[in-house]
Amino acid sequence: MLWQTVLLLALVDQVLVLENGLLRKPPMGWLAWERFRCNIDCDEDPKNCISERLFVDMADRLAQDGWRDLGYTYLNIDDCWIGGRDDKGYLVADSKRFPNGIAFLADYAHSLGLKLGIYEDMGNFTCMGYPGTTLDKVVQDAQTFANWKVDMLKLDGCFSTPEERAKGYPMMAAALNATGHPIAFSCSWPAYEGGLPPKVNYSLLADTCNLWRNYGDIQDSWGSVLSILDWFVENQDILQPVAGPGHWNDPDMLLIGNFGLSFEQARAQMALWTVLAAPLFMSTDLRTISAQNMDILQNPLMIKINQDPLGIQGRRILKEKSHIEVFLRPLASDAYALVFFSRRTDMPYRFHSSLAQLNFTSSSLYEAQDVYTGGIISGLRAETNFTVIINPSGVVMWYLYAVSRLGIPQQ
Repeated sequence: MLWQTVLLLALVDQVLVLENGLLRKPPMGWLAWERFRCNIDCDEDPKNCISERLFVDMADRLAQDGWRDLGYTYLNIDDCWIGGRDDKGYLVADSKRFPNGIAFLADYAHSLGLKLGIYEDMGNFTCMGYPGTTLDKVVQDAQTFANWKVDMLKLDGCFSTPEERAKGYPMMAAALNATGHPIAFSCSWPAYEGGLPPKVNYSLLADTCNLWRNYGDIQDSWGSVLSILDWFVENQDILQPVAGPGHWNDPDMLLIGNFGLSFEQARAQMALWTVLAAPLFMSTDLRTISAQNMDILQNPLMIKINQDPLGIQGRRILKEKSHIEVFLRPLASDAYALVFFSRRTDMPYRFHSSLAQLNFTSSSLYEAQDVYTGGIISGLRAETNFTVIINPSGVVMWYLYAVSRLGIPQQ
């Protein structure tokens, strides 16, 4: 036992200086929790309960309806899958709801070109009361997930102490790396410490986790989206510098396709999450999603911006008395994402500005493509005045690029 402890400490020491090389771009996929929660009544609701059938259905939709080919490759299980531990202490799935086990689901996902994510909790129990991963089970559970060929672990923090989390999350990172099977690591650690220094050490976190939840769970409402956005903006000077390839701030799931957002609000969440370089985890019923919501989530230019190789998180750069806000994200090849966001609740608003007013000082000639309409706005220099019309709770989003850099002759 002493030798195992020494070896584990050595592994923990190692992981703090060696990245696992995963998630160089924000992960994209589908996650069960927001839409399907802990519905385990498969007798009453067989199509929507947390079960093998649900994940097979979603895997089929990801593969057949264009999602996978756009980058939505993760199929992620959340809480309520666990049946218990066997007589040797190994985790097992609920045998009634997952009759073929998790390894079967991983194989099925892989056969479709997808990846499988799993959920556990760094505590005595998961948030919904299933067996957790206590410190003495970290290595065993990491090896179990590797044996199942799982591709991502989300590790929650319910029913644990700050001391257990401080030991357990780095220990799990080391244990996952030691399996030799690549497993991306999603941590809820900072959310349980208030999300901010000094309780959260973001340097340590970036060396431990590939993505992390900083704040509370999203709920199916516009108010919930705004509360998360407000917290991210209020603390952007802390949060923005720590995000980048291999380590991402996670403002939680996309609500698009559910019940709580209007059309304008759905487009706004997609744009704002993209400008924040956020993971794009849908949590909706892909079997019944509308064409309108599919268009928002499958927008190719939006996804290109989200997946930009520089991996720089955007910032709010302007907040007007008119309740208009502007967000900016630098992109590769001298390009930028600009989001003009309205918190107004009255009527469409005509926002007048120029690139100079948004702190652009370059003498370059720019062009912008409206991410949602596809329209081109050309002839933009720093001093050029422009007007965008933003609907209530809505956005206008531009992909802005210097035409001289693209080999386009200047007019």
